[in-house]
Amino acid sequence: MKGAALAATAALALVACSGGGPDGGGGPGGGETSYTDTPARGGTVTLLQNADFSYLDPARGFDGGVNNFYRLVYRTLTTSAPADSDDPSAVVPDLATDLGTPSEDGLSWTFTLKDGIAFEGGQPITSADVKFGISRAWDPELGIGSPWARQVIDAPEDYEGPYRSGPLETIETPDEKTIVFHLKEPFPEFSSVVAQPNFVPFPEGTGAGDEFINDIIASGPYTVDSYTPGSSIELVRNEAWDPETDDVRPAYPDRWNIVIGLDAATIDERLLAGQGADVNAFSGTIQPATLPRVQTPQLQDRLLELPSVCLTYLGMNTTKEPFDDVRVRQAVNYAVDKAAVRTASGGTQLAELATTILPPTVAGHREYDRYPSEDHAGDIEAARELLAEAGLADGFDMTLDIRAQPKMQAQAEAIQQALERVGITVELNVIDTSTFYETIGTTSLQHDAAITGWCPDWASSASTFLPPLFDGRVITDVGNSNLAQLDDEGVNARIDEIRAMTDLAAANEEWGQLDEEIMELAPIVPLAFESSLALPGENLTGLHSSPGAATGGIDLVLVGLRDPERG
Repeated sequence: MKGAALAATAALALVACSGGGPDGGGGPGGGETSYTDTPARGGTVTLLQNADFSYLDPARGFDGGVNNFYRLVYRTLTTSAPADSDDPSAVVPDLATDLGTPSEDGLSWTFTLKDGIAFEGGQPITSADVKFGISRAWDPELGIGSPWARQVIDAPEDYEGPYRSGPLETIETPDEKTIVFHLKEPFPEFSSVVAQPNFVPFPEGTGAGDEFINDIIASGPYTVDSYTPGSSIELVRNEAWDPETDDVRPAYPDRWNIVIGLDAATIDERLLAGQGADVNAFSGTIQPATLPRVQTPQLQDRLLELPSVCLTYLGMNTTKEPFDDVRVRQAVNYAVDKAAVRTASGGTQLAELATTILPPTVAGHREYDRYPSEDHAGDIEAARELLAEAGLADGFDMTLDIRAQPKMQAQAEAIQQALERVGITVELNVIDTSTFYETIGTTSLQHDAAITGWCPDWASSASTFLPPLFDGRVITDVGNSNLAQLDDEGVNARIDEIRAMTDLAAANEEWGQLDEEIMELAPIVPLAFESSLALPGENLTGLHSSPGAATGGIDLVLVGLRDPERG
């Protein structure tokens, strides 16, 4: 996720996908519907969601669904290329004139802002605003989103953001157009770091406390007209946004109507019917239970198949007994019935079994299976043998954190039943989707394990997959992405070694090797690479799969209507 976020909200691309997607026309049924036509300007697009976005404040939110939404209302120095570009995995300039210039030693990066960029209301965006917005990432209460700023930019150890500590002196603004970042060590992918959600500029002095919980200060083409948490978000055009400064967002619709809190089955029923204003509506993925109902030629023609760039996994808290014993974690890897988890995820049409950490679509992926079993149904004998070695032949009790969504609960029940076979009794702790990542990312609130997901923060490198999940030095009290809380000296050293490599292709090869090394320690159980099947309204177009902006789902910035007067 993107993000820590891992996979996303129920909005778009929970664990959505990359690669093909809608590009090229009709759905898997081979019909004539093309969702990639250029939209007309105007009208209202409706997005149907089961759950609210995690946060409107980009310093706090960091998951696939909200990151995609942020691009409608916010801008950053760089951003993911639009999904219809020649290389949708690329990072391109946004507020900045280019991708930045590193110093000869790689310890500083300089960016220059474009002319004509402004906040809603018309106030020009300056380098001081960019600096201020980014420094909010260090606030101990607000800065629970993307960890990259804190990990890469040099800052005093006791720095706690602009409201508590004042300006961050390691980000310089020699004039209103220039911003210079000083890094802890060279980081060749820093152009991608500044595309992270918490690099959004804000006017100096704004955003303290809960100011951005229900309202925002937009820098993108839309701003919030109204927001009722858990119910709806209405976006209207930001009249201060200048399209001449923005090569990423064509901003076709006049309005966005985001409907929140709908039962997943209700969303599917509305999209299946496709009546009235719902010809202009879409959602992320249909539910597994709906699959048998989309086999008619008309509905097959409307389907969009979006293969995954994300991993769904079971993370085990290595700081809690008995998961502090590698043999127990390995036993769980052997015991889980991944075939049953795939069935719970919608079967082969919606999920591919995972035996590795890195998805096949992420650079550095290599095929292996450290914990094999016949038909991926689990090796009960191997699991029992390891539990006996750990002194737990009779099993144990554990608590598993899951999201309050039907598919996730079905996945959890499949794991619950599989582990019961080796004497492990699993209690399910169901958490509201909108607060799930905040909860499991707070170390004091974590239980024994959680089912969650991870998507790459940028698509061209495995460097955004393994370090956030397994570097022990990035474990934080809140906003923690290392849910296993693995802190292994060997893994940490390997991360440093690979990050120091200047050859990206060679580094990705090493990340693939590290994938195998980490799975020897078994901090997680890779479960599935989940696909999505979307069923958009027939008046929608401009639907392109994005591996970067939407973790494989539909890139919101390109969406629009064929006929703005319809519906």
